[in-house]
This record gives sequence, C-alpha cells and structure tokens, in this order.
Amino acid sequence: MVNLSQSKTKSEKATRKKSPSQRLWSIHWWMAAVYILLFVGGTFMSQLPRDASFRGELYDFHKSLGVLTMGLLTARILFLLIKLQQQRKPTAKRPLPKWERVQAIALHTVLYAFMLIVPLSGWFFSNSYGKDVAFFGLPMPTLFPADKAMGELGRSIHFWIAYIFLAFITLHTLDQRKFLRATFRRWLQFTRKPA
Repeated sequence: MVNLSQSKTKSEKATRKKSPSQRLWSIHWWMAAVYILLFVGGTFMSQLPRDASFRGELYDFHKSLGVLTMGLLTARILFLLIKLQQQRKPTAKRPLPKWERVQAIALHTVLYAFMLIVPLSGWFFSNSYGKDVAFFGLPMPTLFPADKAMGELGRSIHFWIAYIFLAFITLHTLDQRKFLRATFRRWLQFTRKPA
C-alpha cells in the first residue's frame, strides 16, 4: 500500500523553492568557506620565497577567490534586500533587547564593509604593482593606475585590513556561539543516525 502523504511530502520537497533567508544562509556559509581559503592561502603566500615556481598561480587563485567573494557579496545583499522587503514585522518570538539589536546591526554593518574593502584593497595592491586581476582566467578591468609607491601602501593596507576583518569575524563567531553550539549538536545527531 502506497502512503500518499509520504509521496506528496517528497514531491513538495523536490519542488519547494528556497526562501530569501535560506539563500542568505547558503551564501553565508559559501562565503565563510571562501574566506577560510583566502586567509589560509594569504598567510601561506606571504611566507613564500619569491622564486617559488607556483607562486604566480597561487596569487592568481587568491585573486580569483577575492573576485568570487565580491560576486557572492552582491548576491547576498540582493537576497537581504528581498528578505527585508518581504518581512513586514519582526518574526522573532522573543525579540532581542535594544542594546543587542544595536550591537548586532553595528557588527554586521562593519562585516559587510570589510567584505567589500578587503577584496578591493587586494585589487588596489595588484593594480598598483601593474598586475592584472582575473577571475579564473577571465580578465577583470583595471580599477587603479600602476604606481610602485602606491603598491607598497596597497600591500600594507590589504594585509592589515584583512587581519582586522579576521578580528571582527572572530567577534561575530563569539557572538553567535549559542547558534554554533546548537548547529554542531544537530550535525552530531545527524552523523550518529543509523543508515
């Protein structure tokens, strides 16, 4: 005997579209993964000797990931605007105290600014040294004029802004520790389920 409610549920799941909130979370985790690659790769690249044979390819990959983050950021902002437009009233059952809302908005505003400033500072760094930026081989426009003196400034700006951004990501992670613990518990329960 076929259980119609189960087959309907499966077909509903197959055709269900993601909400803007779900898309935001998906982009959030994709960006987190890319930023981990960027931070680890950037730290590794800064320690490489100049004569390393794969240095150029590694820098190109790093630049491509930086361009990717800018594209993901654009999509993220688009879905955030859609979500805010659809959201007529707060959906939280227990609204946050005002000081926590202000803190969350301020932290997220700073994070969004860094998500744009860090890749742009890398673009400035590359262009100032007369190097092109490409997205996995596809040439991107030159946004800044070549100037070696500005290149040194660009290197310092990119380095320090990236580490300040990492500090704010750490604050964000600490701020979301309850959510992260709950997510980790759900993941553990999922992995322990018998097949």
